[in-house]
Amino acid sequence: MTSLPEDLPSLISEDDRDTAVRRLQEAYTEGHLSHEDLDERLHQVLTARTRGDLVSPLASLPEEKAATTSTIAAAGGRIRRRGAWRVPRTLKVESAFGSVSLDLTRAVIEHSVVDIELQLGTGKARITVPRDAIVDVEGLHTGWKDTHYKARRRSRLGGPSIRISGTMGFGRLKIRHAWR
Repeated sequence: MTSLPEDLPSLISEDDRDTAVRRLQEAYTEGHLSHEDLDERLHQVLTARTRGDLVSPLASLPEEKAATTSTIAAAGGRIRRRGAWRVPRTLKVESAFGSVSLDLTRAVIEHSVVDIELQLGTGKARITVPRDAIVDVEGLHTGWKDTHYKARRRSRLGGPSIRISGTMGFGRLKIRHAWR
């Protein structure tokens, strides 16, 4: 019987790969990488097989900031955030019954990318984003009605990227850009 060597390199998971890609994208968005450097490093990350393969493409990146995640939850009733409030890097919104209203137009957004994860049972949800925000709803799964979102034709550069994911049971999500 042959024994396996104990020094086998550790294979990376899809989560490891996704985290590395996210760090590279954030570094590019913050101006730490050129477009060519981003392309080269993304290729290295996407073809990496072991954790050691990720060391080189992630070298010289700024230290990863501590993840800021907040959860807003309600079994029933209304969840509402508006005015001047601080938006965390990741916001989880959970509601079994009731409506959700998030207004980010006057909110303090310190991150170039904000992830909003919705876990909603029934009820409607409305999210108002800044005028120059870029919205991605690819990660959102709806059970009953489609998401109502019309992307802006012209978006100014420099706005935050809002990624909305999660699941909605019965209800509709409406996303709109602020007028000013």
